[in-house]
Parts: sequence; structure tokens; C-alpha cells
Amino acid sequence: MDQNQRPSSASRAYQFHPGRAAIINLFDLYLGRSSRQKPDDATREPPNKTQKRVIALNRELPPRNEQFLIDFEQIQSQFSDQEQLRAVTESVLISLVVQCSSHAPRADFLLFALRSLCSIGYINWDSFLPSLLSSVSTAEMSVGQGTQSITAVSSQPGVLPSSSTITSSANFQSSNPASPLPSVHGIGSPAQSAIEPASCVTLSPVKSSDVSGAVQQSNSRVNSLIRDNAISSLRQLCCKIILAGLEFNLKPVTLADIFSYMLNWLVNWDQKQQGIDESDVAKSGRPDKSLIEWLHSCLDVIWLLVEEDKCRVPFYELLRSGLQFIENIPDDEALFTLILEIHRRRDMMAMHMQMLDQHLHCPTFGTQRIISHITPNISGEAVTSLRYSPITYPSVLGEPLHGEDLATSIQKGSLDWERALRCIRHAFRSTPSPDWWKRVLLVAPCYRPPPHGSTPGAVFSSEMICEGTIDRIVELLKLTNSEINCWQEWRVFSDIFFFLIKSGCIDFVDFVDKLVSRVTEGDNNILRTNHVTLLIAEIIRVELVMNALNTDARKVETTRKILSFHREDRSSDPNSPQGILLDFISSCQNLRIWSLNTSTREYLNSEQLQKGKQIDEWWRQASKGDRMMDYMNMDDRSIGMFWVVSYTMAQPACETVMNWLSSAGVTELLPGANLQSNERLMVMREVSPLPMSLLSGFSMNMCLKLAYQMEDSLFFGQQVVPSVAMVETYTRLLLLAPHSLFRSHFSSLAQKNPSVLSKPGVTLLVLEILNYRLLPLYRYQGKSKALMYDVTKIISALKGKRGDHRSFRLAENLCMNLILSLREFFFVKREGKGPTEFTETLNRITIITLAIIIKTRGIADADHLLYLPTMLEQILGGSQHTWSEKTLRYFPSVLRDALIGRMDKRGLAIQAWQQAETTVINQCTQLLSPSADPTYVMTYISHSFPQHRQYLCAGAWILMQGHPESINSVNLARVLREFSPEEVTSNIYTMVDVLLHHMQLELQHGHSLQDLLMKASTNLAFFIWTHELLPLDILLLALIDRDDDPHALRIVISLLDRQELQPRVKLYCMNRGPPEHWLYNVMFKRMDLQKALGNHLSWKDRYPTFFDDIVARLLPVIPLIVYRLIENDAIDSAERILAKYSAFLAYHPLRFTFVRDILAYFYGHLPGKLIVRILNVLDLSKIPFSESFPQHISSSNPVMCPPLDYFATLLLGLVNNVIPPLYNNSKSGSVCDASSSLLRATHSKNPATSQSGQTNASDSQKAFYQIQDPGTYTQLVLETAVIEILSLPVSASQIVSSLVQVIVNIQATLIQSSNGLGAPNGVAQGSVLPTSPSGGSTDSLGASRSTPSVPGMNTSNMVSRSGYSCQQLSCLMIQACGLLLAQLPPDFHIQLYIEASRIIKETWWLTDGKRSQGELDSAVGYALLDPTWAAQDNTSTAIGNIVALLHSFFSNLPQEWLEGTHLIVKHLRPVQSVAMLRIVFRIMGPLLPRLANAHSLFSKTISLLLNILVDVFGKNSQPSNPPAEASEITDLIDFLHHVVHYEGQGGPVQPNSKPRTEVLALFGRASESLRPDIQHLLSHLRPDVHSSIYAATHPKLVQNPSSSVS
Repeated sequence: MDQNQRPSSASRAYQFHPGRAAIINLFDLYLGRSSRQKPDDATREPPNKTQKRVIALNRELPPRNEQFLIDFEQIQSQFSDQEQLRAVTESVLISLVVQCSSHAPRADFLLFALRSLCSIGYINWDSFLPSLLSSVSTAEMSVGQGTQSITAVSSQPGVLPSSSTITSSANFQSSNPASPLPSVHGIGSPAQSAIEPASCVTLSPVKSSDVSGAVQQSNSRVNSLIRDNAISSLRQLCCKIILAGLEFNLKPVTLADIFSYMLNWLVNWDQKQQGIDESDVAKSGRPDKSLIEWLHSCLDVIWLLVEEDKCRVPFYELLRSGLQFIENIPDDEALFTLILEIHRRRDMMAMHMQMLDQHLHCPTFGTQRIISHITPNISGEAVTSLRYSPITYPSVLGEPLHGEDLATSIQKGSLDWERALRCIRHAFRSTPSPDWWKRVLLVAPCYRPPPHGSTPGAVFSSEMICEGTIDRIVELLKLTNSEINCWQEWRVFSDIFFFLIKSGCIDFVDFVDKLVSRVTEGDNNILRTNHVTLLIAEIIRVELVMNALNTDARKVETTRKILSFHREDRSSDPNSPQGILLDFISSCQNLRIWSLNTSTREYLNSEQLQKGKQIDEWWRQASKGDRMMDYMNMDDRSIGMFWVVSYTMAQPACETVMNWLSSAGVTELLPGANLQSNERLMVMREVSPLPMSLLSGFSMNMCLKLAYQMEDSLFFGQQVVPSVAMVETYTRLLLLAPHSLFRSHFSSLAQKNPSVLSKPGVTLLVLEILNYRLLPLYRYQGKSKALMYDVTKIISALKGKRGDHRSFRLAENLCMNLILSLREFFFVKREGKGPTEFTETLNRITIITLAIIIKTRGIADADHLLYLPTMLEQILGGSQHTWSEKTLRYFPSVLRDALIGRMDKRGLAIQAWQQAETTVINQCTQLLSPSADPTYVMTYISHSFPQHRQYLCAGAWILMQGHPESINSVNLARVLREFSPEEVTSNIYTMVDVLLHHMQLELQHGHSLQDLLMKASTNLAFFIWTHELLPLDILLLALIDRDDDPHALRIVISLLDRQELQPRVKLYCMNRGPPEHWLYNVMFKRMDLQKALGNHLSWKDRYPTFFDDIVARLLPVIPLIVYRLIENDAIDSAERILAKYSAFLAYHPLRFTFVRDILAYFYGHLPGKLIVRILNVLDLSKIPFSESFPQHISSSNPVMCPPLDYFATLLLGLVNNVIPPLYNNSKSGSVCDASSSLLRATHSKNPATSQSGQTNASDSQKAFYQIQDPGTYTQLVLETAVIEILSLPVSASQIVSSLVQVIVNIQATLIQSSNGLGAPNGVAQGSVLPTSPSGGSTDSLGASRSTPSVPGMNTSNMVSRSGYSCQQLSCLMIQACGLLLAQLPPDFHIQLYIEASRIIKETWWLTDGKRSQGELDSAVGYALLDPTWAAQDNTSTAIGNIVALLHSFFSNLPQEWLEGTHLIVKHLRPVQSVAMLRIVFRIMGPLLPRLANAHSLFSKTISLLLNILVDVFGKNSQPSNPPAEASEITDLIDFLHHVVHYEGQGGPVQPNSKPRTEVLALFGRASESLRPDIQHLLSHLRPDVHSSIYAATHPKLVQNPSSSVS
């Protein structure tokens, strides 16, 4: 045990050591102090009578200093226990230092004595210095008792806590129990030192009682000055002693202790006692001399600690100390010099944490992927509902920061504020799901309950949302004033606006104030129509708004401002429904406010109130008598007036709609021919559903009321089955306003009535609505996983229940669709434990979905990758299935490796069948012979064994012998209906195994394969269509899962080709109407239950179908069949199936996703002809393909890579439609000119989009129902670009090379080609393009700029088409290219890494041996500038652009795919220069913060960087000429220190952050290969407790020192 770790009980024993008095007397003698004891006290018996008497020398005059050591050795010789005497000596010395520090001669003698004792090895600096510092702290505390404590510092500005926090024991773990440090805020023991309890009472002539007592102010000031001088002297002496100690090799923990005390003294240099007049301090220009002296001594200690020759403490500790943020920096050049150096090195280090153009990185909403951010100390259960941060703000250390507290501290108008607004504005245009809004928004402060903690993850304050909302309103007003029909944009925005107001994210009163000032002062004459009044009318019934207008103290002022939005100007088309609504909306608003509050009635517009009578009159006329309005034949005026009524009389309007839908009356549903029932079932007669054109103008209040009333009728009504029209209208409402009207059906219905789902009719209806209408809506809302868990509960409850096949199969089909719809990694169980509750079919589909997700989209979170093996065990725990080699070869490696070792148990299954065959055939003969006794059915069901029942269908197959009519189908049908759904599924899978096995046997006996296939097809047709005994979808899935049998897929194709199926498919398409069901405004035809579902599923059920059909169950199955055919190289068959079922697949709710995923999954393995066939699954007229794309995929000429102009145009489309727009900075706060955004939207359109039938001139924002897959227009544009790239008939290498070629030279190309068309340099730059620090000086760069032009790229009109300046467009093109490449499969990533490394290595000045190191450093510095800076000075470089492209790419990449980034470094090796080393660190460094929660990947990446360091600074590396100095890479060393602390903390570095021991060990191993001068700079990043302050203070390593061997 270290001496400085002795138990405190031993320390107390030293108080009574017999040598103590002698040593004190000896020092008193040499210090010239009178003895504090009487002469006989020195020889008085000590308490312990057994201790011998000690005689100390006693001279009257102080002897010469040289005599001291001789006299001390005389005392020393009297004791045998030298260790105890040494401890007593240290204790006495410490007490004397505290007492005599103000007396210069005595202080000098104490320094002399210390050096003398040190010369004979009698001072253990590692125990002495921590005890000294603790006692000094105690002394300072005691003087300040009753006043402000010296440690009560105010928090320092900046992100990290102040140094007073960093110096706490929580950071350096000072282990001296005799000097316990407080855990927070600085130095100072809470109790007196146990070594010398009375040593501080004589600190100054002023008694402590005088200091703390109530005295006159002048005395207090004098006492405080004396106190400050005493403390200054004490600290000055202490620093001198430490400087002496630093001449020796101190332990790391001692150095850490010293460093923490020195920092705390500096940070708290100006802490005064209470009672000092602050004006006196202000009058003194400089601190007094004594203060400056100890400050300088303190700085001397710190410089010695961090000097790089010794590296006693890493300089990094100063960087994270917060020292430079002290509030009152003294007027001292030495301290200022240190602070400047800290700032300089912090800035250099922070650069490596941030990506190039990181301020441009912003959510595009073009992808569903959620990039996870560091969330320390959050349990696994909480992660699923965790808020996430859409953007992060870089700290002064470059760390990504986010959160509520940060958002509220961001200054309006700052770069971070503009970046947040850019994200919000883009969200209003792109309409991400409410789930995104809920995760990032905060409730406005005025609406929060008082005890409110901060919200992790949320980064947008209510002020930001308010400003973004107003910006969107102004933007829409400008478009409206430009005579552009943007009615749909207003409706989409009103849905989001209603959601935000109702959620309390906007302070309504504050919003009205700011909106008034904006439209009246900021943008003159912008408000010409009543669109803003319409917006307010939408929300006026929200409770928070009614409170503001009714009870708020500012209600009158707010009401007057609301009324001021009214405009008399009529719209451009006053007779349209929209024009009529806008004309009457002010009247609606006035009427509502009149009914709300009497105190504001005097401010209402009487003309508008009178106008309300016209509304009443129209309503009386329209609803007069028994006449029912025909909503299918309403003229424009009637539609407009009905919309108006929805704002004034929502309830009567709702009742009218409900009456419309039930106007045809009811009829009785007769039982089927095979069903006896005395129960009457009444069904609503069919009418036409309400058209979207009518629903779109209803007020949100009426939509809410209507949705609730429809739910009551649909799910809680009397025993009347609703019409298809009512169900269809209900779903249209939900699709129309996804933000305001969405509800999770299972939880919502259960809350209203927990027993409602126990009614089979209600469950069936909900499942049908979800499966055939709302599947894309749930995916858009991010609720697919939650719905999957809910449906799984239903499946789990039904799968063992006998006879309930209809509900089970519908729920299973829905779950199948849900699993296949997922686009990111998911947990198969909400709780994450135990086996899945899926069926065998769902388990198999889950594996396929995981393969598609991992291969085509990657795993976003490294934790998910760790969980994958556990999840596979859950899925496959109860499954016997194995996948064929042909299927596995396309699986991602992580899945393939896990599954390839599974044993194929099909042989065992056949053996089990052969053992049971005799019994099964005997039972089947009795049951299925034509003359079988009908009563045997119940006997069989009741008494047969489960292991035999699973072979019923297999036995029937054997008995058929190719003649299915020879068996008793009635008995077989009865038994299968009485089985549980799980038993039917088992029968199907075993029958398929037996069927294929028998085919193999019969082939061996010489039977014709063609005959066998025909017989198999005929027999299966008996099961499926002739008697409808088995579900077709499950049978097909069972067959394709046996693709390792050569005949399984041929049977599948023959079944799909059969004449029984084709007419049913055509009938389904004819009855279903167009795929866009919301456009179908004629009467729906309800299919007969038995015809729709067949005998097996309908059986005893009477409840009619709405959208369900046995054919519709094939929608998720056909794509899986195509996958399996491609895996088995049956390309022609796959093409034929796609051609035959192309019209049917149009009804697939997610066909766009299917096309994108299948192209990505099989990239590089699909022939061009099949690709074209796959593309034809889409409605090509509604997909925004590039104009020249069809030519590139259908060209019969030799395959050629498209010209660069094609790729540039593709990227421009992403800039215009996907990348969040840049806005010009303006004091008035206005966004960029509406004409610019319109310009981008107009030019981004192409003939394909203009043929989509949309009437809007600005159709970049479509309503959700028009674009349910993929969900938003930005997603559509981005995924369309992905589909184009994947479809091109050229290699990934050629595509990537072309894209990179465009990007490398983009700035120069745009500037040259625009030739004055674009803005001049530096003009029209938005606030997101910061001023360049280079000032345009590029003397050292010369030819390192990008080349002036690119052959094959015509960009003459790109700048004008974008609405940006050349500089802005070039930077956004880089962002767009990185985003696009990140969506593509890893084949493209590999090519990107190869191409990027090639361009970097071929940069001539990097390999030019004539360049000096200074020139190279300057060139690298300029080459790695952010493109937004470089573009303004026309100093863009190939390297800068390629690194910015990589960083944009990295920021959009899922964590799992980040491991591939190591390839770029491998291609750059061997690295032989500091310049290339810097480029590597600049590329890879910013990745490390993202990997803080992916420890394995972090370790691999940091190891890679260390290997590069060894390449340049290794012991065996070839030295450059001149050799590189260690001082050239101090910023890289600082960065490595910081990033390992960041990873150890799992987020932003805290005062007590520690590197992980595994990372320290990794550094330890790597440092063995480094040169000594680099080794010692990294010496603290090792697990050696004897050399590293981090290891010495690391709890794990301190407890287990043996593990510290590197």
C-alpha cells in the first residue's frame, strides 16, 4: 500500500509520536521562533509510559542552515522506526509551511530544509505534496468560515464544467484519506487535516473570530486584505515546494492532484470574502503584486506539468478544463498567453471532431433511417420510445450536443439558429410523420406543468417552431399572390398547424403577435387573401386557443389581432369552392368569437356577422324538407357553402354526412346455403363514398367529429353491418389529415370499450381496414412495429383455437404485410425476451425481411447488431426450417454465417412420416373413403393423436393417387375446419414435404416428370379451388420455402398459371376499382363471403367482407415468389410472373418499396430485360424519373455509361427537392424569395411528373394520400434516383466514378459555365455559408485547385434552374451526392472508397518531393477547408470536395456499414508523410463520435488510425527528409485523448469521464511500435498505473493493478 494511502488511524497515532516534540523544537530553533512550551515540557513523560525520554538540542541563537541536517540526523539516530519518523517530519513540515508562509526568511528556510531532507531521501513527495495541498485548502477554508467559501465558484461559461469541477476527486480519484476532497467544485477539505489539526490557527495576526465576527466595514476590509495576502503567500510557497518536487519522478496520481489544485486556484483567483466593496476591486486596474506572484508560480507549475518533453500531465487536461472561460481574467500577460494557447489547441482539436460542411448536414426526410445519437445511461426498454435528435450542435470541443437546455440557449440569428430553422422549414415542406414532430418538439413553456424537467433529445424550442411556422405561412402567401394554385399546400400545412397547436408546441398568443408584426411590418402588402384567417379558423376550437381568447389577460388584444388578418380582396377564382370558403371564412370566425366571449364582441365586424345570415339561409334551403342533398352531384357553390357550414355548424353537417351514407337504408343478409341460422343480420345498403374533393375542404373540427361518429357507427353500433362506403369514407378521412386524425386503432378502441374487440365482426373489420387501407399510413406514422406487436397478440390467441380460421388468416396476412413493410431493424418482441409469438410462416418471412433490410438499408444502430444473434434464436427456436444454399448466397454475411450451420431436418421429418404412415393411411382410409361414416369425423377429431393429425393432408394426398375425386372431400373439409389454424399450417408444410419426397421416389421408378408435375398441380387444385380446403397463400409460401427441391418452384409456377386462378384475379381487379381507391367515387360492390374467401375460411361465418379476398392475400406472396425465382436463376419464369401479375401488383400497398428493394437486393445479378419488367410494376407516369432515363435502360446499342450531364441533373433534382433549402439571411427575418423556391420546384419537374394529372403548378408537395408509398415527396424523389442508379446497365465502378468526377470539380465547372448568370462570388450567400477565414490567399496552393472544367458535363443552365448562387449550389451538390450514395448497396461504397483514395493519392503536390514541409502543411490546411468557405474564394480543391463528399456520405450511413469505411484508409496506405496522415485523420476522425456506443467498431477505427500513426512515426518507419517532429501533430494527440474520453463516457466528455480499459490497452500495444518522442505524448493513454494518470485514477485498474500490464 502506498504511503499516501495509510489509514487515518495511523495518522492520528503520529500526533503522539515521541519524536514529534523534538522535531518541532528543532524547527523552532532554526526558524528563530520562541518555544511554545515551557522548558520542562520537552522532557515531560508522553502519554505512553513505555516510550523512552528524548532529549532535543537547545541553543539560544539560530544556528547556520548547514548545521540543520546534522542536528536532524542526531534526532533520527534515536529512533528505530524511520518510516514513522519520516511521516511525523512531513506532518510537522506541512504545519510549519502553513504557519510561516507569510514570513519570507522562515519560508526560505523551510524550502532549504525540504531540499536538505530530500537529499537524504527523507521526503516522500508522493505522500507529502497531496497532504500539503489538502492542509493548505483546509487552512484557507478555516479563515473563510462564516463567509463565502473559496470553493463556491460560479459556473463558468462554455460547454464543459469549470476546472473547479474537473479538479474534483471524482476526476482524479485522490486516494489520500487524510485529505478528502469534495466530489464537486474544487479544493478544500470539509474537516481539518488529521495530520496537523491545530496547524492553521496562527495563520495571521488577525484572529478568525475577528474575521467572522460582526465588525465595522473598515475592519472587515482590512481583515480581508490581510487574509488575501496570507493566502497569496501560502500559495506562493506551496508552488515553490511543488516546483522542487517536480524535479523528481512523481506518481501519476500525485501529478493529477497537483494539477487539479493549480487549476482550481487559477479559476478561483478572484473569489473574495463577503463584505468587500466591489467598487474597490473595479478601481484597481491590476491585481496586487502578491497575487500576481503566486499566479505566475502557479502557471510555472502548470507549464512544467504539461511540457511535452516530460508530459507529466497531458495538455488535453487543460483543453477540457474550462480554464479559458473564467469570467474575470486578470490583467496578466502570462495567464493570457496560456489561455490563448488553450483556445488555439482546442480549436484545432475540435476540427477533427467535425465533418466538413457539418453545418449543412440536416435531415432530408428522404429516408426513414434514424441516425442514433449518443444517449448515455438509458435502459434498453426506454430506447424504443426515446426522443431522437434530428440535428446536433457542435460544442467548443467539436462534440455533437443536443437537448432542450441547449435549444433554449441558442441565440436567435446565430448559425445554429439558422440551421435549426432550416430543418423546421424543410419539415413543413416535406411533411415528415407526426412521430418525428413528437420526438423533437417541446411543449411551449406557458403550457407546461410547473415541475418540468428537461427533455432529452428534443432540440427545437417553441420559439424556433413559431418562427418556422410563420416562415411557411409567408412562403405560401407569396406563392398565392403569384397566382399559383397552392390550395393543397395550404391544406397540408393546416393539418400540421392544427397538430402543433393542439400539442401545445406553439404559444398561441405569442404566435399571433409575431405573425401580425411579420405580415404588417416585415412584408408589406403580402397579406391579400383570407388564407391566414382560414388557418386561424381551423384551430379556433382547440382548447388552448379558446383559453387564450376567453380567459387570458391579453384576450382582447389577441382577438383584435386575429380579426386584423381579414382581407376583402377576393380570390382569383371567386366562384370556386375554395373562393367561396375564403369569402365567408371571416364571417365564420367572427361568429365563433362572438359566441366565445362577450367582452370582445365590440371589436367584431358587424358586416361579417350579418354575412353569417347568408350561411344560415343557405343551410335552411339546402336541408329543407325531406329532400336529401346528393353529394355526388353538388355544384361548386354548394360544395363551397357546405365547407363554410363545416366551420359554423359542424355537428349538423356531420349528421348530414352520416345521413347521406345511410340514406339507402338496410337490408337483411341471408344465411348461406350451408349455414343454418336464426339470427338476423342487417346490412347497410351501398351508396357512393364521399369524394376526396369534398372531404378536403371540411374544417378540422368537423373531420374530428365525423371520424368519431363514424367509429361509433362502425365499431360500437347496433347489429347493423356498415356499408363499404362508410368504411371507405372513414379511411379517406384518416388519409386526408394524417397529423391531426391518426389514432392507433387497437389501443384507441380498447380505451373506449375494452370489450369491443371481443366481437368477431369488429375485429374482422379493424383487421380489414388495417390490411387493405391503412398499412402505408401506419408505416408513415412509424407505428408499424407497434401494430405488429398488437396483431401478434391476436395471432397468439387464435393460432391454437379450433375453427377460427378467418380471423387468424386475416391477422396473419396483415402481420405478413407489416413485417415486409418494415424498412429498419426491428425487435420481434416488444419486451425482447423469450421465443416469438409468430407462426412458422411469419418466422420464415421475418428472416427474409431481415435479410432485405440488412442488405439494402443496413443496421442503423450497433446495439441492434449485437442483439441480432439473440433475435435469431427467438425466431428459429421453434422452427425446423433451413434455407437453401441458393437463398443463403444472397443473404447478407451476418445472417448467412448465423444460418448456414443449421441442420436440415427435412430428412428427419420424412423419417417421422414413414414411421407414422401406416397408422395415418389407415385413419385416412376410414375418414376419407367415399362411403366413410360421417360420425367418424368427430371420433377422429376427438381421439386422434396430434402427431398423426399433422399428416392428414399428406395421407389424403397419398390416397388420391392422381384422382382427387376418389376421396371424401366433405369429411376432409369438416375435419380441417375443426382443426386449429396452427394444425392446418402444420398439415400444409408436412404435405409439401411428403409431396416432394414422393415425386422423387416416383421419378426413380421411371415416371415422367411432366406427368408428375401435372398430377401434383391437379391434386393441389383440388385442395385449393375445387373444394377450397386450404389457404392458397400459405401453400405457395410452403412450396417456395422448399426451393432446394428442384420441382417445388415448377409446381408454384404451374399453380399461378392455372385457369382457376386467373379469372379470380381479373374479377378481383374489376370489383376492386382502381388501385388508388380514394379516387373511386362510384358504388363499391360487396363480394359474397363464400366467393371472396372460399369454404374453408368462410364456413360458419356470416359477417360479410369489405375489402378482403383470397386473391388479395397473394399480394405479399407474389413478390416473395419473384425473389425465390431470381435466387434460383429462373429469370425467364420471374419475368413471366411479373408480366402476368403486373396489373394485380398495382394493388400492392408498397409496390414502390418492393421495386426499390428487389433492385438493391439483387444488384449486379439482374439482366436488363428483367429490370425493365420490374420497373413496369410501377405507374411510370407518376414517378419523377429523369427525362433521359428510359433511353439509358432500353438502349439496344452497346452499353455505355450515361454522360456526366445525366448524373449532374440527377443531383440537381435532389438539391431542389430533397436537400433542405438554404435561406438568405435578412434582418427582417424573411425567408428566401418565394420565386426562388418556386423556380426550384418548377425546374425540378419533368414530363413524367407533369403527366401525373395534378392541377397544382407547384406540385412538389403532395398530400400524403397521393404518395402513400414511400410516404413523402422527398422520399419519392430520393428513392427514384436510387432506382435509376440501380437500373443502369453499367457497373457500380463506372457510376461512382462519374458521380465523383462531377463532385470533384463542381465549383469551378459551375462558375465557369454560368459565365455571369449566377451570382458573383460572395453575393447572395446565406447565413449557412460562413465568411472564409482564408481571405482568398492561396499562394501556396497553386495548382491544387480543382480543374476549371469537366468534359461531358453541360451545366450552363443548372445555376439558374436551382435558384442558388454557384457557390451555394456546388456545396449542396456535394451533400446530395453523399446522401444518394449512402442509400445504395455496399457495392457502391467499395467503389467510392477506391475512387476517393485514388484521387487523394494522385494529388501531385502530396507526392512532390521538392515541396517543403511548411508548404505541404499550408496546402493541406487549404485543401481541407469546408467547401462552403473555399467556394467563396474560388479555392476549392479536389481533396476538399472528396473529403466533404465522404463526410456527407458518412453522416447518412447506418452504423453497420461504417465498418466499410476502413477500406479507404487501407487503399491510402502506406502513409509516409504528415500531410497524408492529416488527411486520413480528417477523413476518419469525425466518425469516432458516432461510434461512441459501438465499442467494437470504435476500437477497430481507432486502431486503424494508430496504425497510420505508426506508418509515419513508427520505430521502423522510413524517416522523411527532414524527419517529422512530434510537435507537428500535437493536435492529433489532443484529438486522440479527447475521443477516447468521449467514447468512455458514451457521449460528451464530463469531468469524471474515463477511457475504457480496453481502449487504454489498445493504445498501450500500439505505442510499443512508435518512436519514443511520440510514445511519451501518448503515455497516459496506457493501462500502466505507474505512468498514466488515467490508469492510476481508473477504478478498475486501481482495484486490479495486475491488469494494467499493456
